[in-house]
Amino acid sequence: MIRAPFSRTPLAAALVLALAACTPDSGTSPATTQTDRNGADAVAAAPSIDWDRVTTAPNRLDPAEINNDIAACDDFNGHVNSLWLEANPVPSDRTSWGSFELLGERSMEVQRELVRAAAEGDAQPGSIERRVGDFFASGMDSDAIEAAGISPIEPILAEIDAIDSREALVAYLREAYAQARGGVFGFYAGADFQDSQMVIAYSGQGGLTLPERSYYLEDREDYVRIRDAFVDYVGDVLALSGMAEDEVAATAQEILAFETQLAEASLDRVSLRNPENRYNPVSIDEANALTPNFEWGAFFDALDVDRPEMFSLGMPGFFERVDSLIAEADLETWKQWLRFRTVSSAAPFLSSDFEQRHFAFFDATIRGQQEQQERWKRVLGTVNAGMGEALGQLYVAVAFPPESKARMEELVGNLSEALKVRLQNLDWMGEETREKAIEKWASFTPKIGYPDEWRSWDGLAIEGDNYVGNVLAANRFNYRHMLDKIGKPVDPEEWGMSPQTVNAYYRASANEIVFPAAILQPPFFDPDADDALNYGGIGAVIGHEMLHGYDDQGSRFDAEGNFANWWTDEDRARFEERTALLVQQFNEYEALPGIFVNGALALGENIADLGGLTVSHDAMKLAQGEDFADPMIDGYTQDQRFFKNWAVVWRRGFTDEQLRVALTTGPHAPAPFRAIGAPSNMPAFAEAFGCESGDAMVRDGDQRVVIW
Repeated sequence: MIRAPFSRTPLAAALVLALAACTPDSGTSPATTQTDRNGADAVAAAPSIDWDRVTTAPNRLDPAEINNDIAACDDFNGHVNSLWLEANPVPSDRTSWGSFELLGERSMEVQRELVRAAAEGDAQPGSIERRVGDFFASGMDSDAIEAAGISPIEPILAEIDAIDSREALVAYLREAYAQARGGVFGFYAGADFQDSQMVIAYSGQGGLTLPERSYYLEDREDYVRIRDAFVDYVGDVLALSGMAEDEVAATAQEILAFETQLAEASLDRVSLRNPENRYNPVSIDEANALTPNFEWGAFFDALDVDRPEMFSLGMPGFFERVDSLIAEADLETWKQWLRFRTVSSAAPFLSSDFEQRHFAFFDATIRGQQEQQERWKRVLGTVNAGMGEALGQLYVAVAFPPESKARMEELVGNLSEALKVRLQNLDWMGEETREKAIEKWASFTPKIGYPDEWRSWDGLAIEGDNYVGNVLAANRFNYRHMLDKIGKPVDPEEWGMSPQTVNAYYRASANEIVFPAAILQPPFFDPDADDALNYGGIGAVIGHEMLHGYDDQGSRFDAEGNFANWWTDEDRARFEERTALLVQQFNEYEALPGIFVNGALALGENIADLGGLTVSHDAMKLAQGEDFADPMIDGYTQDQRFFKNWAVVWRRGFTDEQLRVALTTGPHAPAPFRAIGAPSNMPAFAEAFGCESGDAMVRDGDQRVVIW
C-alpha cells in the first residue's frame, strides 16, 4: 500500500474481529450504469449532489508555500512542507493532518451528500440506495441509540454469562465465530500461497486490545502509561455493563494478565511480515494435535464450511497458548474477558456513555485526539466498513469521470515500460533471475477506479432504526461472504478496497496493482496538470505499487502469485545486501526524542518508494521525448516540480501519541521521512537542486541505496 491508515481498524470491521477488512471541482459528471453479478442495474442515474456543500479543496503545489529559508539540499521536507504544516496544525478531531486527510475529507463530503440523499429519498426497498440510506439514518438517530443503552448486546452477554464449563466455553467460541463475533484469533479466507488460484482458510494470532504486543511486554514509559490506562478502561467498561463496583479493579487486572499471556505468544510486527510465519498448511488432525482442547473439525462445522483437507494454522505457538488457556485459565476470567471485549467493541455504536469512554481511551489516550469527529463522519465510517462497495457504486456515478480512467491507463502503461527497462538493465541481477523478473512484470494486472463487476447485497437486511443491529447484520453478511469463498477459485474481479478510499495497494497473490477512484485527485493526479506533477504524484504511486512485487516480501511470490523462490542464491544475496542499506538509512531517522524509525518494519514500503519514484522519473523522461522543452512553470524546472510534488504527497503532521503508535505498529515510515528518504538516494534529485556531496539530502558513495 502507498499508505497504511494511522487509525484503528474501522470500528464496524473491528466488531467483526473482537465481537467475532478525481472528483470534479464543480458540476456533476454523467451518471454511469453498472451491472452487478445478478445482472440487475445497480445505479440507473446519478444521485442528486449539492456540490456547494463539498468544500474541502485538494492539496496542490503552491509556490507561495515553499520555505526558501530552508534549503532543499538540507531538508527537502522542511523546504516544501514546513510553512503549510505550521499554518495547518492537526485539528482537534484528528490525530494526523495532511494531503491524505484532505483527500479523505473531500471524499467524505461527497459521500455525505450521497447517503443524505439516499436516506431522505424514496429508493425502492432492497436497493443499495435504500440499504445505505437506512444504515446511515440508523446511526444518526441519537435518541433511539440513547434509549436503547446496552440492550442491543444483552443477548450476547447472556450467552457469555451462561458458560459453565470448558466444553461450554469452546462451544461459545465456535458459535461466536459463526456469528462473526470471534476475537481470540483471526480466521479468514485468502488465496493459497502455494496455489494462488484457489481460496483456503487461514488462521492467525489475535485477541489483543492494545495496538501491539510490545505495549504489554516492554517497560517503555509510554507503554507503561497506556497499560495503566487500559486497566482503568477495562474497569469502566465492566462497570458500565453492570459489574459490581467492588469486583471491577481485580477483574481488570486479571484481564490485563490474560491478554499479556496472548501477547507473550504473539509474533512482533517485523516477524509477521515474513510469509513463512503466516502460512503453515496443516490437516485438521494435525491442527487438533496442536490444540487438543479445540477441535477444528467441529469449528468448521459450526461455520458451515466444508472440512478442508488443508488449511493454514499460522503462528502455531500462539495457538498452543490459546489451547493452554482454554484448559487452564480460570473460567470466570474467560467470561469476563469475553464480556469486556464484547462491550468494548460495540461501544462506538451504543449510547453516549459507552461511546465516549471508548473514545477517551482509544483515540484520546492512545492517539492524542482531543475531541470526537462530528457524528456524521463517525457514522459514515461505520457505513463504509459495513457496506463500502455499495456506497462506492453511488460514489463513482458522480465523482469519477471516464477521462480520468483513460489518463490513468496511459500513465500505468508508461510506468510499466519504464520498469521493464530498469529490469532489463540491472547490473547486479543475473540472467536467470532477470528472466523471471520480466515474466512477473508481464503478468501485472492493473485495476483503476472501481470494479468492473459489483458485488451483490441481496440478503442483507438493514433497518432504519436499529444501528447496532445493522452493524451486526453487516458483519454477519460480510463474514459469510468471505467464508463462502473457502474451497473455491479466486475471483479475479474482486477488489480489496472501495472506490471512495484514498489509498492504493498491491496484492502479491494476484500480482495486481489497484488504484481506487478517490486517490485520483491532486496532489496525486490532475488531468489538467503538467507531467511533472502527475509523475511526481500518481506516477510515483503507480511505481510504488508495481515495485511491491519486487520488495523484500513481494519478491518471494512469482508471476502466478505463488509463494515460490524464483531467485538464484547469488542474486538474492546481492539484493539483501542492498536492502540492508535501506534498513540502516531509516533506522537513523529519529522521529521523537529517543524513538527511531524501525527500518526493518518499514523495509517493504521504503523499497517501493525508492523504486517507484525512480521508475516514475524514468517514465516521465521517456514520455516527454528527446525534443522536450522544459516549460519552467512558476520558475521551477520540470524535475524540481516532480520532486516537490512528491514531497507534497507526504505533507503530513501528527500528534506525538499517534506518531508513537505508527512507529510501533505501522509498516510505513512516518511521512516526513518518506518525503526525504527516496530522493536523497537519487542523483536526479541532487542535479535538480544543485546539491553536493556532504549535503544532508545527498547519500552518495557507500551510503547511497541503489536497488531497482
